[in-house]
Amino acid sequence: MSKKLVAYFSASGVTEKLAKTLAAAVGADIFEIRPEQPYTDADLNWQDKNSRSSIEMRDKSFRPAVADKIENMADYDTIYVGFPIWWYVAPTIINTFLEQYDLTGKTIVPFATSGGSGMGNTNTELAPSCKGAILKEGKKFSVNTDKTELKTWSENL
Repeated sequence: MSKKLVAYFSASGVTEKLAKTLAAAVGADIFEIRPEQPYTDADLNWQDKNSRSSIEMRDKSFRPAVADKIENMADYDTIYVGFPIWWYVAPTIINTFLEQYDLTGKTIVPFATSGGSGMGNTNTELAPSCKGAILKEGKKFSVNTDKTELKTWSENL
């Protein structure tokens, strides 16, 4: 079994594509972080202050439930965690995912997709959810980033 895992949350399929390319590039297993209650288009309308995603992102303590859990998390040393950037940070479902596990001694590597913003305060907001782990600096990629670039990036962490 691989000692690397690519875990990703993808609201629209963009991050999923990048996650699959990364997993292939680094020889990692892959896991989709799915919300227990799937997001609808209305939930994802960031322009609506009352949409589900807007409410969740205003309250940084909010933890949307994750549908599935990785039973063999202890087998992984490096966990790449992918997501779309929401409000200049990772969606709070990423915190939910990370907080489910004992991450002591593991390396957590955030990667993201975004329509325009950078990583913002992502690492600052993820750090409390990564107790005992080494949290590497995250990076935003284009959905069309190729395997060679992703492999080179991962080798230089």
